[in-house]
Amino acid sequence: MEHKSFSDMPCPIARSLEHVGEWWSILIMRDAFFGIKRFDDFQKSLGIAPNMLTRRLKGLVESGLLEKRSYSDHANRYEYVLTQRGKDFRPVLISFLAWGNKHFAPEGANLLLADADTGKVANPVLIDKKTGKEIVQGSHKIIAGPAASAGVRQAIKAADHTETFF
Repeated sequence: MEHKSFSDMPCPIARSLEHVGEWWSILIMRDAFFGIKRFDDFQKSLGIAPNMLTRRLKGLVESGLLEKRSYSDHANRYEYVLTQRGKDFRPVLISFLAWGNKHFAPEGANLLLADADTGKVANPVLIDKKTGKEIVQGSHKIIAGPAASAGVRQAIKAADHTETFF
């Protein structure tokens, strides 16, 4: 089955999926946030085939989410370090964590986010950085950006009256 590219789609969600839309890629990013940097450690953590891991790491490097750095001069050994673009993926992982705990952990949460100073468990939510207002259904809406095509503007206009529209 041939992979469909989303890179030409005007939707930022589709374009993002072009870079991290495969589950191994998201799990590699998760592990990178946990401090895993080396190929063998990713493989051990994930139980992924070496050829698959090689492809996924290469893709994440090409997408600018990870940087490949040599850590051994005498043997070609590399580590994979989060770039700023990769670090900016953090809120997505936190959202996955909260959503997964809420909907797919019948046995209870095995990972939680906690305040680093107090140790109290956090309840991650989306907040508008400019106003501090929580982003919940009905509080905000999607509007056309300066690069939006006529088709995108029409789709936004058509969806604006639905109750599930952001």
